Amino acid sequence: MILRSDIHAPELAAPAPLVDPFGRAISYIRVSVTDRCDFRCVYCMSEDMNFLPKRDLLTLEELDRLCSAFVARGTRKIRVTGGEPLVRRNIMTLFRSLSRHLDSGALEEITVTTNGSQLARFAGELAACGVKRINVSMDTLDADKFRAITRWGDLARVMEGLDAAQKAGLAIKINAVALKGFNEDEAPKMIRWAHDRGMDITFIEVMPLGEIDGARIDQYLPLSQLRAQLLDHFTLEDSDYQTGGPARYVRVKETGGRLGFITPLTHNFCEGCNRVRVTCTGTLYMCLGQEDAADLRAPLRASESNELLFKAMEEAIARKPKGHDFVIDRVTRAPSVGRHMSVTGG
Repeated sequence: MILRSDIHAPELAAPAPLVDPFGRAISYIRVSVTDRCDFRCVYCMSEDMNFLPKRDLLTLEELDRLCSAFVARGTRKIRVTGGEPLVRRNIMTLFRSLSRHLDSGALEEITVTTNGSQLARFAGELAACGVKRINVSMDTLDADKFRAITRWGDLARVMEGLDAAQKAGLAIKINAVALKGFNEDEAPKMIRWAHDRGMDITFIEVMPLGEIDGARIDQYLPLSQLRAQLLDHFTLEDSDYQTGGPARYVRVKETGGRLGFITPLTHNFCEGCNRVRVTCTGTLYMCLGQEDAADLRAPLRASESNELLFKAMEEAIARKPKGHDFVIDRVTRAPSVGRHMSVTGG
């Protein structure tokens, strides 16, 4: 049985889906419910982060209303992200409420990107709310290296979370950021481990978002190089499998499992982009790799009807660019975009 909540948000039917200037219908939103995280991954955050004051965040009721407005305008998939989304207090209230859109058929899927630290606690409830797939960010199978890359993380706790998620029936995809000199030699082992457990795995190029301790040029490993190295271990067969996200997939002949590559730097994934991102403050980013944004919090709070909100959404989508301008600057070593990934959402 799907659990219900006490969130009740005003909803209005909308006549048309949101379509950007390039004819791409916006059917997928990634919603950050918090910028806070219980890890401090070295490629994502500084160790001493300044997080948003709680008063700046949308309430769970406001997040529900905002998501519902996008559903009314054609969104078919919602990914809940953070920071770490499962550290937000009472977060399951939002999942329980959004599940009504799955029941009605207006929404095809609710998914989650998580670091896995809270899965042992919440996996069963997520499944009860209609979540069927999750992404778990995990860059190494070595406990000491895991602690080093996350600064605060406990690999054993994440492993317990994976066990709980699979017991609850959730399909899992492991997301691993490819980091030069850190986990490239571990990639074959991680692939075999994931596939032995029936999980997909995707490698991601480090993205130049936000100031961190250190330089991303020292972290950056082109996935074209990693893929070439993997050919010494596996036969990679082309696949037309897609999830609606930016990953390009192959089938690993030796394991029978799926392997994805997300390549924002070496192979732009923007052409068919149907996605936008909304932060926990109600800021809409039409592109992960651009600074242009729209404030949805003000129109959301200005009226109980969605008329002003719909207008703001339409004006923003009309400015959605064709693609991002990610580049790792080898001279200044400055990030392409000033905000951290934890602000925008994964």
